[in-house]
Amino acid sequence: MARIPGEGLAKGLAVTMRHMLRKSETQQYPEVHPDLPARSRGVIALVEENCTVCMLCARECPDWCIYIDSHKETLPAPEGGRPRARNVLDRFAIDFSLCMYCGICIEVCPFDALFWSPEFEYAEYDIRDLLHEKDRLGEWAATVPPPPAHEVGAEPPKELSAGSRPAPAGRTAPPARVKGPAEGASAAQETAQETAQETAQEAARETTRETARETARPAAEPVKAPESQTRREPPRAMRDIRSIRPPGSLPRKNGSSPEKKDGPEGER
Repeated sequence: MARIPGEGLAKGLAVTMRHMLRKSETQQYPEVHPDLPARSRGVIALVEENCTVCMLCARECPDWCIYIDSHKETLPAPEGGRPRARNVLDRFAIDFSLCMYCGICIEVCPFDALFWSPEFEYAEYDIRDLLHEKDRLGEWAATVPPPPAHEVGAEPPKELSAGSRPAPAGRTAPPARVKGPAEGASAAQETAQETAQETAQEAARETTRETARETARPAAEPVKAPESQTRREPPRAMRDIRSIRPPGSLPRKNGSSPEKKDGPEGER
């Protein structure tokens, strides 16, 4: 099929004319900020009050771009207690020239001290100015968006449900009713009857248990007569043992005579 000359050029011009006649949508940045997603990774913000200097974020950071300094302070002892020591945060800095925005430090923080902020306007002319201290990180904490609302029909958070759950009420005995003389006598008779019935039931249960034990117990095996066993000889006295083998001498073999040695030792 032969192609028409200039067909591609005509298609390109058609696309250009279509966009020329359409109204353009221009974002007036920086006067108008773009609507970023709620979970966009702009910058890491710090809530200093929640930080306990556990050093988890600094140890887990693959780029080693978090720097933390702290010291210990001793709190005064309350009445009847003892003084306690706590860590006080002196420095918390993040070098964003090394950070790769992996979010590991935010995930491992056990006290919710680090958050993602959609703020992205912190570019600098000098790379050394990308090392931001805790004051600047604390300013970005105000730009952290609130968490999204739960879906319709979803279960409430466990923290809220546990806090709103009423405390279990203890079992309380019903108030005693004042009884007259006739009611008191009849109540005493009923109590005595109930006690007798419980005693009889307990005795019947005990009899049933004893019968079950006797039934489950195996029959006694006949006692076997003791077989004739060789009695062990009583230990000999020390003088008898010395008479058999003098101390320091080796035992002789049966049917062998002691060898004589040459020289004066053999004549002894």
